[in-house]
Amino acid sequence: MNYNKKSVRDVDVKGKKVLCRCDFNVPIKEGVITSDVRINAALPVLKYMLDQGAAVIACSHLGKPKGEIKPALSMKIVAKRISELLGKEVKIAESLDPVSEEAQQIAKNLQPGEIMLLENLRFDKGEEKNDPAFAKKLADMADLYVSDAFGTVHRAHASTAGVADYLPAVCGFLIEKELGTMGKALADPARPFVAILGGAKVSDKLNVINNLLEKVDTLIIGGGMAYTFLAAKGYGVGESLLDSEKIDYCKDMMKKAEEKGVKLLLPVDTVVAKSFPDPIDGAIEVKTVAADAIPADMQGLDIGEKTRELFANAAKTAKTVVWNGPMGVFENPTLAKGTIAVAQALADSDAITIVGGGDSAAACEQLGFAEKITHISTGGGASLEFLEGKELPGIACLLDK
Repeated sequence: MNYNKKSVRDVDVKGKKVLCRCDFNVPIKEGVITSDVRINAALPVLKYMLDQGAAVIACSHLGKPKGEIKPALSMKIVAKRISELLGKEVKIAESLDPVSEEAQQIAKNLQPGEIMLLENLRFDKGEEKNDPAFAKKLADMADLYVSDAFGTVHRAHASTAGVADYLPAVCGFLIEKELGTMGKALADPARPFVAILGGAKVSDKLNVINNLLEKVDTLIIGGGMAYTFLAAKGYGVGESLLDSEKIDYCKDMMKKAEEKGVKLLLPVDTVVAKSFPDPIDGAIEVKTVAADAIPADMQGLDIGEKTRELFANAAKTAKTVVWNGPMGVFENPTLAKGTIAVAQALADSDAITIVGGGDSAAACEQLGFAEKITHISTGGGASLEFLEGKELPGIACLLDK
């Protein structure tokens, strides 16, 4: 996959109408936006284009309306919030159809330095089906397409891939950064290159493990999926999460690591309990045992102290670290210590540190380490497919440099 794509900085946007795919899929509770993180992340590219004299037609999905118009998921609340943060009116059609005559008319009359937001793209069935007719209606409003919603580039939708059949397509600042840091880390990493994988299931990360073993110097496995690897070593894992159909796969991966000279680090001790915490953040009685001595009636729910030290030391001596997935049930304060230790190790490291979306990103944000991480990916699913080495349709359609 070619990560060297043209960005909005490489083209002249002055006097042009620019369709910009953003990620405004923000959390809303009782009619109020509860986090501005995604809106704030999009503001730099929107301001840049407006300052350069472009007329900007921003678009995004919100929630999962599944091709039906659901007024509760209207973008009007988002348009109002962007207006407040930009200090400039964001026009939006009254009609809830994202490509209504009214929306097309507003786009047609939009002047340089003005901005509008289309209604929720997923109100139209054509968006998720990547319907050419819907993509063409979007494209007909503009002269140029800017893709800046990394969280959706692994899906071939009308607004992420289809429009590029009709318009020159470049990336915005967020995707430019994803390609620059994550793309470079995978294509030409500063070494030693260490990858830390966590999360519940081996089956979710099969291709990631396989792909990373071709690239890294050290692969660290924690979280729920570590127990399948421990079982593959012949250890009893008690009641711990186990992907029993993937034991042979884990054996193959351990063999592959050995053949490639990749250091594969697994937990040496683990925090166990009789049952899963209920509620998830409630009190729980735990103890720490060696990885090869998990009691038959207990389950592993976090990495132990020795493992935290082992993993942290590996991260500290690296030049590039990629981390995806928590080390334990980090929603529970008692079982969050492993995840916190990894986040702390990345924050303390001089390496290029990349955190791949989802729970790991949330952990870094919550712990206040975000500033100390080189790059936190804005897309969970997309960053996983990136690590798998898959071609992402929303990146493949952009113009090469």
